Amino acid sequence: MSKRFRVRVKPLPSWLDWRRLLGPGDWKLSESESAGAHQAEAALERDQAADLAARLRGVGIGGALLSIEIQPPLNRKELRRANTDEARRHRERSPGFTRASAQFDDEARFSLTPEALALELGERARGLRVIDACAGAGGNAIGFARAGCELLAIELNAGRLAMAEHNARLYGVAERIEFVCGDACAIMPQREADLLFIDPPWGERYDKARVTLDQLPPAAALIESSPHIPKKWLKVPPSFDPSTLPGCRAEAVFGAARGDERRVKFLLIKLDDPRATEAEASHRRPGTLR
Repeated sequence: MSKRFRVRVKPLPSWLDWRRLLGPGDWKLSESESAGAHQAEAALERDQAADLAARLRGVGIGGALLSIEIQPPLNRKELRRANTDEARRHRERSPGFTRASAQFDDEARFSLTPEALALELGERARGLRVIDACAGAGGNAIGFARAGCELLAIELNAGRLAMAEHNARLYGVAERIEFVCGDACAIMPQREADLLFIDPPWGERYDKARVTLDQLPPAAALIESSPHIPKKWLKVPPSFDPSTLPGCRAEAVFGAARGDERRVKFLLIKLDDPRATEAEASHRRPGTLR
C-alpha cells in the first residue's frame, strides 16, 4: 500500500467552494480558529499532496494567506517536481479574448476577464441594464452584451476605450453598447441602470495576502456615487477582504480551462439594495440605458 500524507489546509472562508479548490480526497471540514472560516483535512497520495502544495503556495483568499501543513513533510525533490508541473499546467489557462484580432494593451492583457467567465457573468445579468464603470478593453462589457444586456461602458483612457469599441465590433455586439470616455463618478449620477459592474484596475502586483477596498480605487468612490443603482458587482483580487465592504456577499470565481479550473481567478463581490429584486424582475426585458 502506498504511503499517504496527512494534509491540512486553512483558513477556508465559509463562502468558498473549497471542494473545487482542493480537488479529490477524503476531505473532512472542521472549524478554524479564524472567525467565519474552516479548515480541511485529508490523507493524500504523495503526488496529490505535492501538487496541492505547489498550487496553493502563496495564495490568499478572502483576506488571508492559505496555510497548508503536510505530515510527514515532503522532500525538496518532490516539491520541485510539483512546482514544475504546476507551472506547465498554468500555461493552459482560460484565454481573455478568443478572437485573434482583438486589441488590448499590457494593462488590459493582465486585467482582462477570461472570455468564458465574462460570458458567464453576462448570463447571470441577462436582460438587465448595466453600467460597466471601468470598461478597459471591453472584455466584461462584451460578455454582458452577448448575454442580451444593454450597456453603458465608461473608460477614462481614450486609447483603451477605442480598443473596447473595436473588440465589440469584432464580437458583433457594438450596437448594444454605448461607449463614453470620462470619469464614471461624474457620469453615473445622470444615468439609470439595474446593475453597476466595477472592475477596478488592480494590476499584477496586488498584495497576494490581503487587499482592502481602499486599495482598489476608484471602487469606493463609484459605490458612493451610485446610490440610485440597486445592484452592484465588483470583480476583485482573490485576496480581497470582504470585511472591508460591510453588507457584501462574496463568491470565488474559478477558471474555465484545464490549467486553472481549480484556481480562483477573482472574487465577485455583490452589494444589493433591498429594491434590487423588484428592479430586476421589472427590467428583465430588452431596454435602453436612460
